[in-house]
Amino acid sequence: MKMVGAMVAAARIAKNLTQKQLGELVRLDAETIASIEQGRRALMPNVAELMDLHLGLPGLLTVAALEMPERDASPPWSEEYMELEKEAIALNWYESMVIPGVLQTENYMRALFRCRVPAFLPEEIEALIVRRVSRVQMLHQQHPPSVSFVISETGLRDRIGGDAIWAEQVRHLLACMEFPHVTMQILPLGQTYHPALSGSFTMLETPEHVHRGYFEGQRGSKLVTDPDDVSILAQRYAMLRTQALNPHETRGLLDRMLGEL
Repeated sequence: MKMVGAMVAAARIAKNLTQKQLGELVRLDAETIASIEQGRRALMPNVAELMDLHLGLPGLLTVAALEMPERDASPPWSEEYMELEKEAIALNWYESMVIPGVLQTENYMRALFRCRVPAFLPEEIEALIVRRVSRVQMLHQQHPPSVSFVISETGLRDRIGGDAIWAEQVRHLLACMEFPHVTMQILPLGQTYHPALSGSFTMLETPEHVHRGYFEGQRGSKLVTDPDDVSILAQRYAMLRTQALNPHETRGLLDRMLGEL
């Protein structure tokens, strides 16, 4: 990714274009162009085609994007967010279908990855688990971020991996609620109004007090940098928190769910 990014930068400079100008030509913002050039964000094939066109290259960047080795344990489009997450001082996370990644047990992670279609190879699953476990460490570091979670009850009712793994996961959630820097709320079933029907998302604050948003889809993701778009996510999260159970009620629901076994 760093090598391809350096190629993009060299071709842009040869055309006397700024990152902002190149971004306008390929319909990306200057920050995304900078991330590509620094090797922090993968160059997607559709963007590479536009760059080849506007930079006068004979398909070189398109070939580079298409032939990028798939060695990363996580999708390349998520790399920039992962780097920001490591340094975040605050994190707000809404999850609609599963337990948030940094709250997952290893057994639950493995069960989730085994749900993937087409199936991961066993060694791919183990690599993904190692990567995700490293993210969990943010909750245990000396100066952890302030973290707030709103989890849809839908994601808790599905017993991914079976009763034993599910029960272990719920007990882990209860343990995580003991951390002073963690706030957890469940959004109960039966809502008549829902501000986040478009799906899960996260928001974070960097040490420089810059706010970013992030969400993933079936085959891609987006790092949200525009202040107006980040504001929309913040408004949605604030509404979700008002509709969710408070932490005390959340603990009670988790206890009752364990009692249903």
